[in-house]
Amino acid sequence: MTADRTSEVAAKMNRHSKFRRRTAATLAIGIALLAVGALYSLFVPEPQTAAAQQDPALVRQGEQIYNNTCISCHGANLEGVKDRGQSLVGVGEASIYFQTHTGRMPAKSQGAQIQRKPAFLSPEEIDAVTAYIVSKGGAGPTLPEERGEALRGDNPARGGELFRLNCASCHNFTGRGGALSSGKYAPALDGVSEEEIYAAMVSGPQNMPKFSDRQLTPEEKEDIIAYVKSVTDGNNNPGGNPIGGLGPQSEGLIAFIVGMAALIGVTLWIGAKS
Repeated sequence: MTADRTSEVAAKMNRHSKFRRRTAATLAIGIALLAVGALYSLFVPEPQTAAAQQDPALVRQGEQIYNNTCISCHGANLEGVKDRGQSLVGVGEASIYFQTHTGRMPAKSQGAQIQRKPAFLSPEEIDAVTAYIVSKGGAGPTLPEERGEALRGDNPARGGELFRLNCASCHNFTGRGGALSSGKYAPALDGVSEEEIYAAMVSGPQNMPKFSDRQLTPEEKEDIIAYVKSVTDGNNNPGGNPIGGLGPQSEGLIAFIVGMAALIGVTLWIGAKS
């Protein structure tokens, strides 16, 4: 009996020891998880919640403007209407700003390309309809806080190189624009504001590609803006008259006309002599 009793006591103590070890391991894991959670909440940045923080009054005003000017082409839920207007879900602030500020939206009629015209909406109405679309359709490409000349970079020479690599094939070397296929065209950049150029680069309106910050950094975009403004504002012509700013075409045309006139004159002179 003594040996059996001793064996039973030893078994109980062994079970208690295993239980204590398991309890201690569970507590250690729990404490470790709590510590990791606390560190995560301290060091991970909070998610962007701009869309959820829109002014309710501004959103309501924007909804009214949307229902009056946009709903027939873009749908009651921003889903778009076939053969009339695209979906606005996720288009973002930059796209809305570009389309409304340049007067392309609301569009007067359907066509190969929507042309620029005076803005139909006031700046306050644009802000309101932007707040409504972003609150309902989610975030997308945004504009920087800087405005006007603050968006011009410090290195227009680098901007010129980037423009020639990424933009000149459509907009010409000095932003004069050019024809594309199917009745479309790249518009001239004369008189286009810094905000509109930036918004076009990040939103990719119509045939234009989108340039993310991985393709062109914000600083490179600002350098491109500096270059465009230098060649479209008329202050980048140290050699004299820019001849329309068309680049080599105008000089080539003049050389052709002068050359042909000289050849005709020489031909007539030789004929008269003979």
